[in-house]
Amino acid sequence: MITRQRLAAGICALLATLTAGVAFPAGAVADETDSTASPKVELVLDVSGSMSAKDMDGGSRMAAAKQAFNEVLDATPEEVQLGIRTLGANYHGNDRKTGCKDTAQLYPVGTLDRTEAKTAVATLQPTGWTPIGPALLKAADDLNGGDGTRRIVLISDGEDTCQPLDPCEVAREIAAKGIGLTIDTLGLVPDAKTRDQLSCIADATGGTYTSVQHKEELSDRVGQLVDRAADPVVTPVATEGAAQCSSAPTLKSGLYTDREEFGKQRFYRVDVDPGQELRASVSVGADRQVNPDYGVLLRAVTVHGREIVRGEGTGNGRTDVISTGLRYPKAESDDDNAPAETVCLQVTNSFSAASGVKTTPGLPLELTVDVVDAPSKASDVASFGLGRGWWLLGALVLTGFVAGLLWGWLSRWRLAVWRTN
Repeated sequence: MITRQRLAAGICALLATLTAGVAFPAGAVADETDSTASPKVELVLDVSGSMSAKDMDGGSRMAAAKQAFNEVLDATPEEVQLGIRTLGANYHGNDRKTGCKDTAQLYPVGTLDRTEAKTAVATLQPTGWTPIGPALLKAADDLNGGDGTRRIVLISDGEDTCQPLDPCEVAREIAAKGIGLTIDTLGLVPDAKTRDQLSCIADATGGTYTSVQHKEELSDRVGQLVDRAADPVVTPVATEGAAQCSSAPTLKSGLYTDREEFGKQRFYRVDVDPGQELRASVSVGADRQVNPDYGVLLRAVTVHGREIVRGEGTGNGRTDVISTGLRYPKAESDDDNAPAETVCLQVTNSFSAASGVKTTPGLPLELTVDVVDAPSKASDVASFGLGRGWWLLGALVLTGFVAGLLWGWLSRWRLAVWRTN
């Protein structure tokens, strides 16, 4: 008699075989090592005396930062070269000149040894001044070299205390070098002066500013920014939308960037030939503090204002980017000389700035436009997005069907055995 254990083992073996077939189809070859340059990230942490304040979910700001760093170090993608720099970590005295030189590289930018990096972070104690400007200059040098993306993530709870070296001017100087380095800033205290300074630093390099007041938010946000450095780099083209379709720029397939004022709309034109399909998506980023509950609307309309199709996205303050998209297939025409249809893409947002936050420049907007040959059959439409992976869906369906049959048979067999006993 077949035992229950042997039957269960047989089912597991069958499922494992099917799964292996799905994961490694015949003819599949492992990807070769990615030859693109490794992305580099340096976390710059404020370790000044004020970081000892206990207002982060009952714990100190320093404790929240250490927890965030440990979680981020565990989750850092293998391809990212990561380093850590501190400011205000070593000098205990009152001499301003000395305190404003207090920045050091805690862990060098390179292949990550998670244990070593965590050990270094564990030694930090809130100590001295807040030399943000000097730290940014040194961090830019730390990331020098290579062709990959470079990103500084600055975490601070206060203004720079080492003026007249204005950190905003330092950020502008870094941006003017054209080295493709982005600075993202996180503020642990929601006061206006800190927010303005950190926003200015981020704006200068195309980065983002985020106000963080909870431990989980800090861990999540730092993790997002480190992960973002590993994303494939596509250079977007700057464009300028119009307030109405008639004066909007005509775009080809590609990735575009623009800025859109709070609560306003921007228009762009795209020509779509018969038999083609327009696929468009838009992302609007909150690069400063905004009120919760907001949305973005992407509409495809005719030049006369009639809506063709729309995409909508909403948010409630839990993410700094909101996106949506749409598809519009243009039907084939019997006339070989039929003209292209001009489609107007309208982007509207319902963001509103928090009290005291600057509303200029507008919010960063990223628009993707893709005009391709439209699917010719209903089956093509059904499999859109799968590409040559349709076999994967079929294999998964087959696996589920076989597993269901075997499980049903096993259940009936167990019931029969139970009744005979």
